[in-house]
Amino acid sequence: MEFILNAYEYLSSGGIIIFPIIICSFLMWWLIIERIFYFRNMSKNDVNLHQAIIMLRAGHEPTTEQDYRPGLCAGVVLEFLNKRTMNKKLDQGILYLCVMQKRHNITKYIRMIAVLAAIAPLLGLLGTVSGMITTFDVISLFGTGNAKAMAGGISEAMITTQSGLVAAIPGLLMSGFLSRRATFMENRLDELILLMNRNL
Repeated sequence: MEFILNAYEYLSSGGIIIFPIIICSFLMWWLIIERIFYFRNMSKNDVNLHQAIIMLRAGHEPTTEQDYRPGLCAGVVLEFLNKRTMNKKLDQGILYLCVMQKRHNITKYIRMIAVLAAIAPLLGLLGTVSGMITTFDVISLFGTGNAKAMAGGISEAMITTQSGLVAAIPGLLMSGFLSRRATFMENRLDELILLMNRNL
């Protein structure tokens, strides 16, 4: 409880700009955690490319719960099997549609995370400017002799800058990690398309 009170007192001294930074940070981390679990499920509950082609050639969904693993490749194959028409040209279009939907799910929220990570230090900079304006206003009224009056503006400037950087640095690192993960999965989809087209 004491830690929460100390944290609130520390953050509240950052002025009104601290609240958009906190909201931005919470939203960014919520999206990051959502993407981590999504990628984990897509990789953990999946089949390799060879198994995906075996599923395609079998022409039916797995019959046992152990075989049913709705990961990245398995999800595409199962969705395609549900929609296929046995017309090769039409089935190719259905395959590309299934892959496009999966690709959209892979890249979802990645750009939003990067944007939020970029916004956080800008909000911190805005808080710095706001705090320095407050400090200069105090100086214009009381001069430089009243250190206590100046402390509020300086505190606002420093805390918002620090908070913006604390939110942005790990956010940018996670954005890069998730982008690389998404690219890897997109490349896997491309390989799957080539193999499935050969086996239609």
